[in-house]
Parts: sequence; structure tokens; C-alpha cells
Amino acid sequence: MTQPKPAQLITKEDIRPYRDEEVHDALMQYESHPLFSALLNFTFPEKSSEEISELLDSCRSIHDFQTRVVYHSIQVILDKSSEGFSHRGFNKLDKDRPYLFISNHRDIVLDTSLLNVVLIDEGMITTASAIGDNLVRKSFLMALSRLNRNFLIKRDQSPRERLRSSMVVSDYIRELLLEKQRSVWIAQREGRTKDGDDRTQQGVLKMLGLANKDQAAADYFRELRIVPVSISYEYDPTDILKMPELMARHYDQEYVKSSNEDFNSILKGAAGNKKRIHIEAGPVLDSELDRIFPQKEASNVQYQELAEYIDHQIYRHYRLWPSNYIAYDLLHDTAEFQARYDEKEKRQFERRILRRVDQEDPAAIRNFLRMYANPVINKLHNG
Repeated sequence: MTQPKPAQLITKEDIRPYRDEEVHDALMQYESHPLFSALLNFTFPEKSSEEISELLDSCRSIHDFQTRVVYHSIQVILDKSSEGFSHRGFNKLDKDRPYLFISNHRDIVLDTSLLNVVLIDEGMITTASAIGDNLVRKSFLMALSRLNRNFLIKRDQSPRERLRSSMVVSDYIRELLLEKQRSVWIAQREGRTKDGDDRTQQGVLKMLGLANKDQAAADYFRELRIVPVSISYEYDPTDILKMPELMARHYDQEYVKSSNEDFNSILKGAAGNKKRIHIEAGPVLDSELDRIFPQKEASNVQYQELAEYIDHQIYRHYRLWPSNYIAYDLLHDTAEFQARYDEKEKRQFERRILRRVDQEDPAAIRNFLRMYANPVINKLHNG
């Protein structure tokens, strides 16, 4: 009889980013990697290879790498693929305190990278950020994520392994926030939102609560200083890549990712046209936690209420673009929001649909439109 595979127990050592004392050696190891060289040349086209080597040699911590390399990479991406990046609400936060940023999730790399750009510009504590291990299975991508202070969320596990992993991650997040005074970013759900309908998964919040040993639930979540964050792209550069999964869901079919799908999404998300981008921080969750958690222990109903409250904050602070209003009007065959866009913007968006969606498939057109229209619907219901 075949014996069941023993559960693979993970520890914080298995999921953590590099320590500062490990950063320089990692950079030296991967400096000549073709993808890393391409990233560096993209970021610093004016520098010689000797100057780039000197810059890397000067990086002795994650902060050094983030501020001297990654920050500039994101600025080049913004310059080449967007028409402006704005932010709001972060000046209302204490620069010297760590926060647990929970945001909607549209782009594998950019969501958290843009948040850290804002935090650096505002002189705030940058984040340790959760990333699925399925995205970094190549050794170079794993090293780059660890250099950027990502910690791993294990995927493809049995229920028993997942519970153990969730306990480790929860305890690690608690340690980062309360002991190491490090901000944390985590997406509101497992995986990116494909259809524009951002919903916080109760399971994410229950995972966070696993590290609470004996405090009242309201007090524990207050101690984590949760800040809902909304990020919106006028154009989603990966919208066409999300369509196969949306269509499989539409026809109630199983969807299986291709082997390079996530990597292609990373590249497309970085290089593709995004037009304008906005990221906004809501208020720190505080008194509403007492209402949500009137008893010491948290129930499933209360976790769902917390999820819905975070959703409300994300919708409330989500910036809508002409693309969203146009999609809503086209989807519902109305002119309700025509004052929010002009004819040029409408023609541009209609050309985008024409180029990216099979015009002979009404279901595909509707699913594409919903991707952009759902934020309007959520804003209307949660304004």
C-alpha cells in the first residue's frame, strides 16, 4: 500500500527575504545573469557596465537595493508606459509607524512596487510584501524577490500543509509589524483580480488572525494597524492575458495556466501601456473594529463583515477613469456617464476592444467590458 506523503512543514526561514548581510553576496552572484543584466541596462541606460557594477557593489542592504536600483527601475517603467502616477492619503499616516497595507491586486509586480515608491517618496517605512511561491520558481526570480523584501506564500499544498503554512505566515507578519517595526503589504485575495470585481477573501483575514494568541480580536487587529489601499490603472496592460481565464469561468470550464503565463504577465504588466495610475490609502482601521468584533473571539460572520468593510474602503478610495465609465455605458447600453469622458477617449477605448477581443463573440466582449465596468458598479454601491 502506498504511504501518504508526509506533510512538508515550513518555517520562517523557508519564506523570509534576504537579511541585509546576505544582500551583497546575492547581488554579486546574480550580477551577470542575463535577465538581471537586462533589468540593469533598462534602468540605467546612461551608465557603463563598470558604473553599474560599482552601484551594485555599494548595495549592502535591502534598503540600498530598493532605493538605488528598484526605485529607479519603476520610475523608468512609469516614464515609458504611463501618462502619470498619483497618490493620496499617505500623508495622513505616521511616517515612523509600520502599517499592514491590504490592497486590491491587479498586477503581479507593480502593485506592491508602486506602493513602495510612494512610501520612499513620503519618507515612510517600506514594506515586506507577500508573494506566491508559484511566481518565483526560477532561481533568478526567487533571488530578485528576496532582494526586494518579498516573503513567500506557499501554494499547491494539502489542507494540512496549508494550515501549517498559514500559521507560519501569520506569525511572521505579526513579528514584522510588532517586533521588527516593518510595514507589510498583502493582497486582499489569493491571486490577481481578473474581472475588476475586487473582493477581500475572508481566508486572508483569518490567516492574519491565526497569530493572535489571547487578545480580543478587535484589539489584535487594531494593533496590526490595517490600512486599506486602492490601486487603479486607466488601462490594464494585462487585460487580454486575463481573458482566457474569464472565458473559461464564463463557460464553467476548468482553467489551467500555461507554463510561462505568470512570467508573461510580469513582462506585459511592466511594459504595456497603462495610461494613468493612482494609489490611495484609506484610514487606519480603528473604532469600527469594536463594532465588528463585539466579543473576544472572532467568528466567520465577523471575518466576513471585516472583509466587506475593507472592500467598502477600497471602493470608496478607488479612482475611476474614463475607461471605466466608457465600459459601464457600453455594457449597459446607456449614456449615464458620458460627461465623464470625451469622444476621443471613447474611440481609443473602442479601438482597444476591437484589437483585443473577438468581435464575433458577444460573451467575450461583455466579459472584457465587465473587467473595466465592475469598479464603477462597486463604487456606486459603496460610495
